[in-house]
Amino acid sequence: MPTAGGCSPWVPQLFARYADGSALLADCPAAYEPAGQRAERAAAVLSAACSAVGFTYRRLLPPEKVVAANVRWLAGYRHPRNRNAGGLEQTVLETFTKPRPLMAGAAAAGEVLTALPVLYHAL
Repeated sequence: MPTAGGCSPWVPQLFARYADGSALLADCPAAYEPAGQRAERAAAVLSAACSAVGFTYRRLLPPEKVVAANVRWLAGYRHPRNRNAGGLEQTVLETFTKPRPLMAGAAAAGEVLTALPVLYHAL
């Protein structure tokens, strides 16, 4: 990626296109500490570039430590082997068409220890 305005390459974490066609480009820093000068310059350049093409640019707050830890843990279940473990993918999806407690849903879908990896993958 070429640099702009003397900034080093910067990769935002999220791009979203809304139903109305508008777009959002978002950065989510890893820590609450103030951004350094490099990050501030990159944010200014990205904001101007987004504005020029009609996108919204937003710098989000980092997730709380517990939320971040939970998301990192769930990310371990992204592996394809967990998608349909034990042939339970469809059953798990059907079991959770309505809100219910996680463990009750896992038990309703089949053997809990087999259903949980499929559930975590779906999350």
